[in-house]
Amino acid sequence: MNQDTQSVQPSITIIGSGLAGYTVIREIRKLDKHIPITLITKEPGYFYSKPMLSTALASKKEAAQLISTPSEGMATQLEITILSQTEVSEIDVDQQKITTQQGMIPYSKLVLALGADQIRLPLQGDAASEVLTVNDLEDYEKFRKQIQGKKRVAIIGAGLIGCEFANDLVLGGFEVEVIDMAPQALGRLLPKEASDELASKLTIAGVRWHLGTTLQSVDYQDSALQLTLANGTLLACDVILSAVGLKPRLALAKSAGIRTNIGIVVNRELETSAPNIYSLGDCAEVDGLVLPYVMPIMQAARALAPSLIGQRTTLSYPAMPVMVKTPAMPTIVSPPAINAKGQWKTTQVDGGLEARFESDDGKLLGFALMGSATAQRAALTKELPPLLA
Repeated sequence: MNQDTQSVQPSITIIGSGLAGYTVIREIRKLDKHIPITLITKEPGYFYSKPMLSTALASKKEAAQLISTPSEGMATQLEITILSQTEVSEIDVDQQKITTQQGMIPYSKLVLALGADQIRLPLQGDAASEVLTVNDLEDYEKFRKQIQGKKRVAIIGAGLIGCEFANDLVLGGFEVEVIDMAPQALGRLLPKEASDELASKLTIAGVRWHLGTTLQSVDYQDSALQLTLANGTLLACDVILSAVGLKPRLALAKSAGIRTNIGIVVNRELETSAPNIYSLGDCAEVDGLVLPYVMPIMQAARALAPSLIGQRTTLSYPAMPVMVKTPAMPTIVSPPAINAKGQWKTTQVDGGLEARFESDDGKLLGFALMGSATAQRAALTKELPPLLA
């Protein structure tokens, strides 16, 4: 890399090779074929579909089969420089340089697409270190190896990822226990009737639920693991997976003095508090929203790309329903805004369920569609207000 050249002419440096990082590069290349782009990632730099991690087991996909394009292919296809397995230790906001183990790298525009980490609960017991998380392809590969020849898997967390993994594992022939302190599955996204419907269908598929309680300790017991729940229940399993949620990666931004809250705080142009530094994806917070889903990432990348090459563009979010990949009961949900005033109205339909969150004057502010009712997705999405106008 000719760093002298790069420091003189405009260039874009992106930290992170997930969906956010690669999507913004693709969007830039639609607008500018020649601006130098450097991608720095602590991962190998290949491209894969992260949402498939929670559904790949039943389709018998090994980790390597989820890679759609290797690092070299991405570099060639997008005409970029990739520094793979390279950790960024510091951002010098004033000098516009970043420090890596490969040396100092200058930037004109810097994009933080750092992603998020799985939250790890503090647990007691001599086997607490056995708890696994699946947040990337390497994690998935390790998980696949751990469940090889095993039968019983416990999942901490009955949210989106927990439910998807539970469905995938029972389809793969495993016995699955799901533990969550919430009183219902997918409690942050679904009204109770819809949650009960999903839990019921997953129960029929083979999932066992332990809701309204938490995991306290994990201990070795012969060749298995013994789980002690807060309600006194003892469970035995072979492998335990934690899926309790994500926390944005903030350390690098914080150490550089960049403003953070739940995520890295950005404005509607995805600018951070530091000049020429931007952020998007699971690590970014836009107008108080941290949305770790595919559609918001795509929207953000389409807005950020033109801004990076001088065509200032403001991000807007339309209504963006989330698909829950649970074949036992296919579910699409567009939850109402946190401060929305109204109530859920639920209707059982043949082969499914339709739940509408309506304001007092009858306006649709959110929905949950299950089974056959998912056919209403497009029609109902048109009725919803945008998340960010």
